[in-house]
Amino acid sequence: MMMPSKTNQDSPASADERVFPEEGFANHGYAALQRQQAEQAAQQNLATTLRQSDTEGAEDYEEEPEDEGESLYVHHQLVADPKQGPMRLDKFMMAHMSNATRNKVQTAIDNGFIKVNEQQAKASYKVKPGDVMTIALPEPRRETDILPENIPLNIVYEDDTVLVIDKPAGMVVHPAHSNWEGTLINALVYHFNNLPTGINGVARPGLVHRIDKDTSGLLVIAKTEKAMTHLAKQFFYHTIERKYIAMVWSVPAEAEGTINIHLGRHPKDRRITTVFPEGDQGKHAITHFKVIEDMRYVSLIECQLETGRTHQIRAHMRHLGHPLFNDATYGGDRILKGNAFARFKAFVDNCFSICPRQALHAKSLGFIHPTTEEYMFFESPIPTDMQGLIDKWRHYLQYE
Repeated sequence: MMMPSKTNQDSPASADERVFPEEGFANHGYAALQRQQAEQAAQQNLATTLRQSDTEGAEDYEEEPEDEGESLYVHHQLVADPKQGPMRLDKFMMAHMSNATRNKVQTAIDNGFIKVNEQQAKASYKVKPGDVMTIALPEPRRETDILPENIPLNIVYEDDTVLVIDKPAGMVVHPAHSNWEGTLINALVYHFNNLPTGINGVARPGLVHRIDKDTSGLLVIAKTEKAMTHLAKQFFYHTIERKYIAMVWSVPAEAEGTINIHLGRHPKDRRITTVFPEGDQGKHAITHFKVIEDMRYVSLIECQLETGRTHQIRAHMRHLGHPLFNDATYGGDRILKGNAFARFKAFVDNCFSICPRQALHAKSLGFIHPTTEEYMFFESPIPTDMQGLIDKWRHYLQYE
């Protein structure tokens, strides 16, 4: 594990190291105030002051308001440090927000956009250790509002051009609806300066590809525009080598094979990827698989991706009748092979608790280096939860 030094911000003196970007606080929230004709003069002046260069190119999304009556959207939260001394709320917020004046902060507090412990407070309120300050604005956050966060990264390789990161299960790759903080992108913008923006200006710094939140394993990150373009072409032409280890229910009839079936969003539930065997919808998707261990009730397989569609392995294996173990989205979170005895059910439930996510790990990654043109290859060990799951099944078969 290798950690870079922090390069792009100073640590707040008395908070949990969160800094509010001015665009998230000002542009998207207070721009809405200008459109409210009945606002008081002070609010109109505030909107004019804060209305700066609104960001274009962000993807559209919908987000439910935190409070339907007030129609406010939570943008950020700031937690006071345990050693925080008494400090006025307005001064505290100014100390932890970029480019904010006292007048802006006071007006925001007066209009109920800044609350303490979910309660409206006065600017003179004295912040105490553990207080939670919430900024809620009339307009939803945009994908361009990226909050730098000091989240440790497991960096497998780094040079001036690329990073290879071993992502843990449970970490979302980039901010989106309901996952604005704690993502890989939040960590990247904290630790690294001037990462390339991404395709069409979408704010996904350095991101060339992604894996699901509950999938662990390797990702390559571009540190320059040239690297991003070079790597993107490799993904486009399917020359990137990506292999995954998965545990699936039952054992495929063939020891190895290729799944070549179109995939696309489910017409009634866009959270799910579904197959289109006729090829008239979706996009072509190719997964090569090989059984590497037969455990009678489940099996370990290796999957090599030729394309990279959303939930590709998960959707393809479900189509074959072998959903990933504990994959709740695709039906793998219930017993699909075995007996009905209570002892077996208790064993499987215990396995679900050992690995409380889909059993899928991006174990290897190979690509041509954008600068040296050398072939780079990296491997990641099976994480503790999946290895514990594998060992549990092996032990069960041995003493069954």
